[in-house]
Amino acid sequence: MRYAALGVALLAVSSLPDYRNVAQRAGLVHVFPNGGDTAKRYILETTGSGAAFLDYDNDGFQDAFLVSGEGGTNRLYRNDQRGHFAEVTAAAGLGRKGWGQGVCAGDYDNDGFTDLVVTYWGRNVLYRNLEGRRFLDVTGRARLTQERTRYNTGCAFLDYDRDGDLDLFVANYLKFDFATAPQPGANPYCWYRNLPVNCGPRGLAFDSNLLYRNDGGVFTDVSESAGVATGQQSYCLGVLTGDFTGDGWTDVFVACDQTPSLLYVNQRDGRFSEEGLLRGVALDEHGKALSGMGAAAGDYDGDGRLDIFRTNFSDERETLYRNRGEGEFDETTSLAGLAHNTRFVGWGCAFLDFDNDGWKDLLLVNGHVFPEVEKLKIDIRYKDRAILYRNLGGGRFADISESGGAAMRERHSARGLAVGDTDNDGSLEALVNNQNEPPSLFAAARGPTGNWMILDLVGVQTNRSALGARVRVTAGGRTRIDEVRSGGSYLSQGDLRLHFGVARAPAADIEVEWPSGTKQTLRAVPVNRVVKILETEKPTGG
Repeated sequence: MRYAALGVALLAVSSLPDYRNVAQRAGLVHVFPNGGDTAKRYILETTGSGAAFLDYDNDGFQDAFLVSGEGGTNRLYRNDQRGHFAEVTAAAGLGRKGWGQGVCAGDYDNDGFTDLVVTYWGRNVLYRNLEGRRFLDVTGRARLTQERTRYNTGCAFLDYDRDGDLDLFVANYLKFDFATAPQPGANPYCWYRNLPVNCGPRGLAFDSNLLYRNDGGVFTDVSESAGVATGQQSYCLGVLTGDFTGDGWTDVFVACDQTPSLLYVNQRDGRFSEEGLLRGVALDEHGKALSGMGAAAGDYDGDGRLDIFRTNFSDERETLYRNRGEGEFDETTSLAGLAHNTRFVGWGCAFLDFDNDGWKDLLLVNGHVFPEVEKLKIDIRYKDRAILYRNLGGGRFADISESGGAAMRERHSARGLAVGDTDNDGSLEALVNNQNEPPSLFAAARGPTGNWMILDLVGVQTNRSALGARVRVTAGGRTRIDEVRSGGSYLSQGDLRLHFGVARAPAADIEVEWPSGTKQTLRAVPVNRVVKILETEKPTGG
């Protein structure tokens, strides 16, 4: 018994990811400014910015895009397939400056190339991908021009009406103007632990969220008629899409700061009903509104339903909502072992299976909003480390951050987080946008111990990006689910392909439910490869 227990312990240690920050070696060396680094006068300096993985040139490898605040430019890096990223921002036409916030990706014109939306305090930009060569700002042509300055934050493409083209949801944080914004210490909402700090969000006016319907490549603002703009009483940040009710139609969850989070339930008639409070995802189990930042969806307990994880502020715990069926949720943070990290301010987050054992683990990145906290000399830090939770099965997680490698011990004021497989080896990388520093790129020094597959879905009758497609992978007697989605995390975009760990199984059965209603089944698909699945056609291995 003693030796058997030791063997299990050694196996657990050997399967730890040993994450290293390889950003500098990979060529991700530019600094992304976002306000002051010792003090911040305005709330706008605290919230940016996002990160993205996308295959913009269709070469089968994930490229990297990072959003910058004022004083820098957004940057695109092309993956050279040899572990290095070459900066191609100028050639690609993406070198825009401003108070950049979020990024989301999807093929809005169904031409086979992934397009980008970048959100701003100011006005958003839609970049059309011109056959993988460069991007063109088509905001005006697509009728997405905003008439006034907005504090746009999270965004996501989605096909909410299932008509085959991609619509766009954009969250708005609050109404902000440099000319009228109160200064640190000006009112009760401008203090933190007796320190004068930037003001808000409390005391600042709410704004409304936006939904744009795609009408053949041009967009119509349907925010009011669709029910996402009325009665706004929340400060909205991260946007997460998913079929949380299990009816085949995409819903939208929005993580909100110091106010109830929102769940827009798709009514299947062009309208949404906001039901976050009714369905148990607006507050914590004590009925308190927390400071939601980022959000991720995944089936952490293996029951075939999408659960929701949300990051929050320091002196609060993270929040895990278990979907008990048909979009009704219970908060299970404590039961899942996630309630002890309360000193962090969490931002980007993702479910990911780092060891390919078939159970979704959790990664989140942190950093305080107030650089001034360093004056307090306490355990709350402006720059802080990431947190990695290992899924133990049975609905429980273990914090393995201290054993997760040198990258997990680095301290940054992190915001956006994107996860994807940049070298197609089955081991996931994580791209982190750090305020006023170069980004981080977490890569595992050891490969995963289990088998895997990456599914690259291409819609034919549905939208080309296959957003909203639900996949079931059955291998080794277990079924895992996921959905193709745009946006998520904190103002970020992960790999649009779906990664599944299948433990020791040599092959898997794959079931795809496309947004068009088509159901497709593939039997005994070999593992440890990228599998491209064309709607209604057989897959090809890569």
